[in-house]
Amino acid sequence: MEDRTEEDCGQEDRPADGTNSGRRSSRCTSLKMFLVALSFAYFAKALSGSYMKSTITQLERRFDIPSYLIGVIDGSFEIGNLLVIAFVSYFGAKLHRPKIIAMGCVLMSIGTFIIALPHFIIGRYEFETSVRWVANSTLNPSPCQAGSPADLTEDGKPQVPSTDCEAESNLSMWIYVLLGNVLRGIGETPVQPLGISYIDDFATEENAALYVGCVQTISVVGPVFGYLLGSLCAKIYVDIGFVKMETITITPADARWVGAWWLGYLIAGVITLLSAIPFWFLPRSLPTSESGDGEKGTQEKKSFIDASPHLKHKYTADEPDSFIEMAKDFIPTLRTLLAHHVYLIYLCVTVIQLNSLIGMVTYKPKYIEQHFRQSASKANFLMGVINIPAVALGMFSGGLLMKRMKLNLMGAARFAFGTSLIGYILSLFFFAMSCENAKVAGVTLPYESLDNISYDKHSMFAACNTDCLCSSSDWDPVCGQNGITYVSPCLAGCTISTGSGKNTIFSNCSCVGAAGNFTAGMGQCPEQDDCNMMFPYFLALSVITSFIISLGGTPGYMLLIRCIKPQLKSLALGFHALATRTLAGIPAPIYFGAIIDTTCLKWGQKRCGGIGACRIYNTTAYRIAYLGLTLSLRTISFVICIPGFILLSRQLKREERIAAHGALTNGGTELEALRKEEFVVLNSEQPLHTSDTSTDRHTRL
Repeated sequence: MEDRTEEDCGQEDRPADGTNSGRRSSRCTSLKMFLVALSFAYFAKALSGSYMKSTITQLERRFDIPSYLIGVIDGSFEIGNLLVIAFVSYFGAKLHRPKIIAMGCVLMSIGTFIIALPHFIIGRYEFETSVRWVANSTLNPSPCQAGSPADLTEDGKPQVPSTDCEAESNLSMWIYVLLGNVLRGIGETPVQPLGISYIDDFATEENAALYVGCVQTISVVGPVFGYLLGSLCAKIYVDIGFVKMETITITPADARWVGAWWLGYLIAGVITLLSAIPFWFLPRSLPTSESGDGEKGTQEKKSFIDASPHLKHKYTADEPDSFIEMAKDFIPTLRTLLAHHVYLIYLCVTVIQLNSLIGMVTYKPKYIEQHFRQSASKANFLMGVINIPAVALGMFSGGLLMKRMKLNLMGAARFAFGTSLIGYILSLFFFAMSCENAKVAGVTLPYESLDNISYDKHSMFAACNTDCLCSSSDWDPVCGQNGITYVSPCLAGCTISTGSGKNTIFSNCSCVGAAGNFTAGMGQCPEQDDCNMMFPYFLALSVITSFIISLGGTPGYMLLIRCIKPQLKSLALGFHALATRTLAGIPAPIYFGAIIDTTCLKWGQKRCGGIGACRIYNTTAYRIAYLGLTLSLRTISFVICIPGFILLSRQLKREERIAAHGALTNGGTELEALRKEEFVVLNSEQPLHTSDTSTDRHTRL
């Protein structure tokens, strides 16, 4: 990117007579500084945004909330954007854009710090467990406690003392996460529309697409580090340093494990705060490379920009008007923008596709965890090092191909549509990449027949555990020696417990073996071999489809800013962001999460009643709901593209006719002016030889 910037600043801005070299050198430096600063800001906001998505399952378990509430938290970022995006895009284009971006970065960092705040004011994490062990003892209390039905509640849960509900109010701390995410969304608002419009205004047309592609690529690199940071923090226990790890009976692969989610937000907040610094030192605007010297350049600058075919998409803002004048002009300008049919079609297509994309990306780590039974740390790591780099490479390659192929508006639209269609066709193969659900007694298969998986509602009580006072609402899985997972050691009929922490062994388990002499260990049983074999194919296809779809990202984005008038560019970008956040960013995580919740087979229970986070899903239903909803939305977007291509074609033909008519008119005017100039010169000069006069006349003509 730096070499291209040197070319942009060096070759174009080098004056033939050597004048204004200091001013143009300053422009070159400022443009490079802005590109670097904007790339860093994109990196910071992308890192914190991807880290938020990597902590979805951690937040679910920590605050004991279902997926649809996590969708509300994730969508709160877009709510923050929604509050100010239209006004920032419109008024920001007329004010000091770099300083507004700087203020936004500061707000983003404050919001990120607020997200981490609940960890420091909430109590220690207490996961549900039925295992109790005594220090310095090899023999622990029996998991199978004798009791009578009177000791159970109506739902099969033991009577809980009211003192256990004192900390229940702490669960509302997730509201702080929501509010912090709203503030982070408000701060992110000016970065994209004002940053991209600033580059497009002061970079040459041929390099603007490449610059935008470079910045967008950096913004995709951010999630790589965001997911890697999420992977690292997911390995660390949430209360590390405050609890004895030998007392923890769960592992990172357990559905109750919560990593140090708060740590990553502190790191992301510091990085975002640092990204605000360079913007305070950048100018409001840069001198254009074609501007003349002194007064002449100032007077002729605007007319030259309007006349030059290479700068027809440039817009140099006038001096700032009063706030009242700008406010009065807002509604008419917005009405003009919304009357543009191609822009509206583009808006509809991107809103529907972003619904599909946001829903898919938000819950993809969770899908990997639940469907392929991977840990949260491994799912985030794979997203960061395999999937996201493919997206970054696709975005950059798309910008490079657009420059090399010199695609016009129609070419860019066809390119974006073609790559999206190919990726859609390849995505259909995900339906074939399935894994059987885990074999859990009383959940996915009945106690009477532990061979065939069935998703019908089963009883967790059988003859083998009737003598035990067990709770059907607990989730403390153990893996029996027979390869079957049991919801708790009590429901497995185990009467003896030895060891401590993760090394606890349960024996004399009546439900594991007919003779009652089988053992069980902590945690769910490992996944099947066929699932391990399918997972690499899933990752490979995911990388290929991500790369192909991302190829059309930059051409599609350039289509957005080139299909409308230059004066409407900032408002078009801002309104596009407003619409996508309102109609895609906010609702998509919520209804995706609500649909995923319907596939839950076993819910965790809160201390004072009510459902918490889901512990195990019906993987078949999860796959159909998740992939089916994603691809159905993309199918609708392809249908809407048909009238979009028709309208775009008509617009381009109309612009060509107008341009041709204008060229003929201007050509005739210029020819008449030259003839008048020649007549004046010939009558004012001394008589010349015939050959000289003829040659001079020929040159002038």
